[in-house]
Amino acid sequence: MSDYHDDLRLAHVLADAADAATMDRFKALDLKVETKPDMTPVSEADKAAEELIRGHLQRARPRDAVLGEEFGSEGMGPRRWVIDPIDGTKNYVRGVPVWATLISLMVQDKDGFQPVVGVVSAPALGRRWWAAKDSGAYTGRSLLSASRLQTSRVGRIEDASFAYSSLSGWEERGMLPGFLDLTRDCWRTRGYGDFWPYMMVAEGSVDICAEPELSLWDMAANVVIVEEAGGRFTGLDGLPGPHSGNAAASNGLLHDELLGYLRT
Repeated sequence: MSDYHDDLRLAHVLADAADAATMDRFKALDLKVETKPDMTPVSEADKAAEELIRGHLQRARPRDAVLGEEFGSEGMGPRRWVIDPIDGTKNYVRGVPVWATLISLMVQDKDGFQPVVGVVSAPALGRRWWAAKDSGAYTGRSLLSASRLQTSRVGRIEDASFAYSSLSGWEERGMLPGFLDLTRDCWRTRGYGDFWPYMMVAEGSVDICAEPELSLWDMAANVVIVEEAGGRFTGLDGLPGPHSGNAAASNGLLHDELLGYLRT
């Protein structure tokens, strides 16, 4: 049994609470939406879900630090919960069901903070994915009703399905030529966006995905799920984990070739 089994159970409790809060306001006609300084939207549901999760953690893990997208960092120590209350806020505010709450526990080791628990809950899709270090990755409605995740065995780029968010981010960073070369050489490309491509890599329905700019809370939960499903998760610089400010995820077999197209 994983050393993080109790933390994983807690992460599911947190996700249950967040799901109830976010679904309650999804498609609400009076939903309040503001623009943050970085010009991205934030809804009242983003803030309410993060406050709810922080409140639960304060009671259940008062010694742990917390980092969230909406309210920043709080606390110190070798254990840190990382929260994205709604990954895919633009979808959320437009009534598109592709959004999720991302919850991760990161633990400090000699190389810094590493994700050891991840839960990605997408209630409008009726889906949830999760993993704990050295315990495998799963999807299902609960811990007791789940199937194990396994990445694909596709070994050639020309047979691969590639998922991404948008073209604009690659263009803004001068990386569009390599990105377009990859799309031309792949079997199939789709712009699913946000958390979903990483979950599809973990479950084997997509083989590779990448994004040119991300924050820690966008990636931490995804890392442990992809890796425990047998895949690889790095920055575009090839460094493992969620610390590079961007991401590449794959079934493992295609990772070096993926980085060859997109490496910064």
